[in-house]
Amino acid sequence: MDVKTTSAPCVSLTEGAAGEVKALLEKPENAGKNLRVYVEQGGCSGMQYSMVFDEQRPDDVASFTHGVPVLVDPISLQYLNGAVVDFSDSLTAGGFKITNPNASQSCGCGKSFTA
Repeated sequence: MDVKTTSAPCVSLTEGAAGEVKALLEKPENAGKNLRVYVEQGGCSGMQYSMVFDEQRPDDVASFTHGVPVLVDPISLQYLNGAVVDFSDSLTAGGFKITNPNASQSCGCGKSFTA
């Protein structure tokens, strides 16, 4: 199956998140990779968010947000469509955070959810 590229991102990044991802993509070990956002079983609410720098796969849905390539696999897309990734560098609760309109319940840590 061919890679699907969408003009409207299924997963968006805020400007802050895009800036942080761009800085991480400049590291030699991430050269030529894209940001992959996905879900997997686990976490305190049943499913958890994960992000990794990865190669594009044939079934991926690809989009660009603020110049950052974002990949989502078809299964994760069912849970992540419309989600927004933000980044904060605050000392407490800093890091990446995903706001997901498809989550019926989220864990207090913000890293897991119930669909």
